[in-house]
Amino acid sequence: MYKEKIDTYIDGKREEMLADLSALVRIDSQRGEAKEGMPYGEGPAKVLAAGTALMEKYGLAVNNYGNRVITGDFGEGEKELDILAHLDVVPVTEDWTVTQPFESKIVGDRIYGRGTADDKGPAIAALYAIRAIKELGLPLKKSVRLILGSDEECGSSDLKYYYGIEKEAPYSFTPDADFPLINIEKGRFAKSFEAAYADNEQLPKVVMLKSGSKVNVVPQKAEAVVAGIEKEVLEKAAAQAAAETGVEFTFEECSGPVFTDFEKAVSGKETEKKEQAGSPEGTGAEQADAVVYCIIHAKGQAAHASTPADGKNALTAMLHLLAALPIADSEGYRRLKGLHTMFPYADTCGEALGIRCSEPQSGELTMCFSILDYTPEKLRGEFDSRLPIGCNAANTSEPVGRMFESYGMKIADTNISNPHCVPGDSFFVKTLLDSFERYTGSKGEPLSTGGGTYVHNLERGVAFGCMMPDVDNHMHGDDEFMVIDTLLMSAKIFADAIMKICG
Repeated sequence: MYKEKIDTYIDGKREEMLADLSALVRIDSQRGEAKEGMPYGEGPAKVLAAGTALMEKYGLAVNNYGNRVITGDFGEGEKELDILAHLDVVPVTEDWTVTQPFESKIVGDRIYGRGTADDKGPAIAALYAIRAIKELGLPLKKSVRLILGSDEECGSSDLKYYYGIEKEAPYSFTPDADFPLINIEKGRFAKSFEAAYADNEQLPKVVMLKSGSKVNVVPQKAEAVVAGIEKEVLEKAAAQAAAETGVEFTFEECSGPVFTDFEKAVSGKETEKKEQAGSPEGTGAEQADAVVYCIIHAKGQAAHASTPADGKNALTAMLHLLAALPIADSEGYRRLKGLHTMFPYADTCGEALGIRCSEPQSGELTMCFSILDYTPEKLRGEFDSRLPIGCNAANTSEPVGRMFESYGMKIADTNISNPHCVPGDSFFVKTLLDSFERYTGSKGEPLSTGGGTYVHNLERGVAFGCMMPDVDNHMHGDDEFMVIDTLLMSAKIFADAIMKICG
């Protein structure tokens, strides 16, 4: 019936889809500092404005919810289906090789750029699915709503705001995960921790350590400064650590102005020593006694925190190296070694914390140590654990809290987010899988994921697309891309599903 019309329409809009996606990619929509009328900063506000313009251009009825969420409605009847996507993105590095993060580029069968896969590309696919139905004049008995948010990567406070105003639709899906369909999402235990302590100022010492910016991303880089250790000793230890972790370490000896980037991380006395060491007017005796500082850089590989084994954690690798160095005993260094004990490199399942577990449907617990800021007087960090069915505070978060306390650190609280499940034999799941099978020819079975999506807290919400099995699109990493044929096929699958649910 309508399949051939939808297929022909979407295929004919290939260049328009890519142009619209490129326009969104060019907007750096990382969360920024809140401003008047811009709760998540200028980038998210700008991308919501661009999304509004696109939905209005293609004839959807648009509403703006506090410049946090925008919606586009199509259809005259009662709302039956919500499709939720997000236009904010995770941070970028300078290590992209195919193009710059916010400059889309088509190479072969792929379009590269931050957000092409997560989640600007899928948002465009959903928009074009609705556009196809509208412009082809295909009849709907009930209406569909496209919901575009701007804070998914930083906690989804946008949806909390939206659902404080609107009710959940009878059915909801987000194109922000994998095909065939995800009906089970693990629970989450993501917390911050901190500690304060005295600095005994003994050398050698760790002056600072910094790694990570997002709790849901495996940190790709870590940077530490150590004082009073010869570079040769560092290089020997780093060679061993690199062999054991696969993470690359590089060094810079520093003194004087070169060290100014770290002045906020060091005490006044250390700054004075640094300035004296770098001063050309210093006496020979002063220079002989000067403290040698060395900056250590660790470079690993980013990945989503729900699949930490797919990355190379630069933070835990740096702790692996620091724990092997001849550092003088101090309260701060004891806490660093405690973190190394609790989060050893390559332990991505919480075994060292004593909480490793698995469940047949939802899989194994995962653990990612994501963020750490350390100085000789205080530290603060964050970790992200994804929990299979059966995990609760008593067997997971409470024992972790006690272990942190044993090392002189305290986590914020022991609350957890429970797993989410929509029955695999429900009408909704079966209908979406039927659309997937119709276009791919592959049998569709519901899946479980450790990734938390926009529908985690929706009773009847599932994740549906847009990633195909066995395609690594570098989500959250360098050179993120979307396969163009997958983008077009996703739009067709979504249109087919909308017709079945709302038609």
